[in-house]
Parts: sequence; structure tokens; C-alpha cells
Amino acid sequence: MTKRNPAAAWTRIFTRGLTTITRSTMRAGTRAVGKALKPAVDKHKPPPGAGEWLRGMAFGPAGARRFRLYRPLDVKVGERLPLMVMLHGCGQDAKSFAMSTRMNRVAARERFLVLYPEQDRLANAQGCWNWYDTASGQAYGEAALIMKAIDQVCLLYPVDRERIAVAGLSAGASMAALLVTRHPERFKAVVMHSGIAPGTAHSTMSALGAMHGRRAALPLNATPVSMAASWPPLMVIHGGRDHVVATTNGHAAVRVWADAAGAREGEGRNVQRGKRYAMTVTDFKRGRSTVATLVEVGSLGHAWSGGAAKLPFSDERGPDASRMAWAFAAKQFRTPVARKGPKIAAAIVRPRV
Repeated sequence: MTKRNPAAAWTRIFTRGLTTITRSTMRAGTRAVGKALKPAVDKHKPPPGAGEWLRGMAFGPAGARRFRLYRPLDVKVGERLPLMVMLHGCGQDAKSFAMSTRMNRVAARERFLVLYPEQDRLANAQGCWNWYDTASGQAYGEAALIMKAIDQVCLLYPVDRERIAVAGLSAGASMAALLVTRHPERFKAVVMHSGIAPGTAHSTMSALGAMHGRRAALPLNATPVSMAASWPPLMVIHGGRDHVVATTNGHAAVRVWADAAGAREGEGRNVQRGKRYAMTVTDFKRGRSTVATLVEVGSLGHAWSGGAAKLPFSDERGPDASRMAWAFAAKQFRTPVARKGPKIAAAIVRPRV
């Protein structure tokens, strides 16, 4: 009869136990690492939907900024597509803004490209575009970087340079307006959603005052003749329950646009689409041309109207701002280049010191 070796038996038991503990620890560690890396992995996943989600980087004297580009499927050789530039708000990035607005879905159906420049958290801890910091020049530097991204996309992808529009939310809306004041000849339409008119602030403190409606917007000032051009029409979308950016800012934005153009305010019309929030739409016209349109959504807060459900700064109950923005831009794309009526000189905003 073979004698059992107690030491060997204990060794086998210890080895099996150690193996079990090691495997369990490795599985737990793998899960922990996967959980820790998930946000970074998810960030690089494309938003849902058909089409390409492309990466890029724009460089300039003010540094560098990442951007993402959405390109619909089956772009034909020689085909030139419109470009919609989308500028996110504070606390957002390119992907979250694309998911919130669902602009890619509109682009897939209507066939246009969508550019999403992305603010660097080193430039602003909250991810806000520094649209207000004109006193130091940071706002102009960031505007130049966005223009670099647009130029790069126009060079590398099938963009129709005569059909470019820009839209933004909150800080992105204010940056969109600043872009147009500096480069009006580059855009056919601009859409400000919950933003502040250019020239209302020039520093952090004045921006806070502007957000609460305590600062008046400056008139648009003429620039040198070499930059003179017709301004693109403006659409402003603003919520009546916006407690972050006062609703008076929406009125101020369309007013400075209209005053610079000599446009007259028309009668507001009430629009209700299904069960979505009702809105009041007011056009400001010069002759038969619409210079600015104000869309007031009474029950909307500080959020993208008609955006995806359960995402920050997005309210699915509002009228679809993405569809409205595209319809507004598409109308301008169809308008002949030579518009009737007096031209408005391109403008920059001189900060109030």
C-alpha cells in the first residue's frame, strides 16, 4: 500500500488555491482596467449611424485643436457637398455634440459634410470656446484655428466652398457669430442656438454679465474695404426658460444683424409641430431678403431643441433645431450669390474697455 505524503498533498492544495486566487485576481484586474479605459475607448468610437467619422487636427499660432468630420456614404467621384460647421457648447466635445444634435442623421439624408471642431480642455477647463476673450486676443486665436480646420477639410475632402454654413450652441453659438464677423465672405448662413451676440463681452467677468442679460450688444462696426462683403443671414434659436443665457441675448443678436442691414421686423408667427414645444418665428427683412430669423421656443431651457433624449444640454421635446438649421442653410445655398439691396461691410467687434 502506497503511503501518502502529507507535504506533497498540502503542496497540491496550496498550488490549486493559489492558481484559483491568481485567476480570480487577473479577471478582476482585467475588468477594472477595462472599466477604467472604457471612457477613452468610447470617446473614439463613432456616433451611431451610417457614414464615416474621421479625425483631424488643425494647427496655428494659437496652438492646435482636434476636429471630427462626418462624411455620408457613397460620395461619388467629382461630387462636391455642402459643409455644416458645428461648434459645441461648454461641457461637450465633438462626439457628444454630434450625438445630442443628431446632425449626422440629417447629413446622411440630405447629403452634406459636418465638421465638429473641438475645444481643448487646456484652453478652457469646462470645454467652452473662449468667444468673449477679445481683450487678450484668445478669442481671435481660437477663431483662426477653427478657420484652419475648415480650410483643411476643404482641401482634403469634397467640399463645395460656396456652400458652407456654421452653427453652434451656447459658447459655440457665440463663437460662430465671431467667426462670421471676421470672415463673412466664407459663410452662407449662421445659426446661433442659445448664444450671445458678438461684441457683448470682452473678458470673463463681462461674459458672466452678458449671460445674465446685463450687458448691451455693440453695433457691428465696418472693417476695411478689402473685407467688405454681403453678410450671411442669421438664424437665432433661443429658449424662453433658458436660465443660463438670458433670452434677451437672442433678441440682441438678431437686432444687431438687422440694424446693420437696415432690415425691418416682421410679424411673428406661431408654429406648433405635433406634440413638440410651440415656437414663435419672426423674420427681419431688407426688401424681400431675409437678413435674420428669430425662433423663440417658450418652454425650452438651455438645451439643443429637439436633441437626443437623456443627454446633457439636449431636449427632445423641442422643435428639431438640426432640421431647422439645415433648412435655413439650404435655402441660402440656393440663393444667387449676388443679393439685391445694399451690401453690409464685414465687421469685427471692438471690445468695450
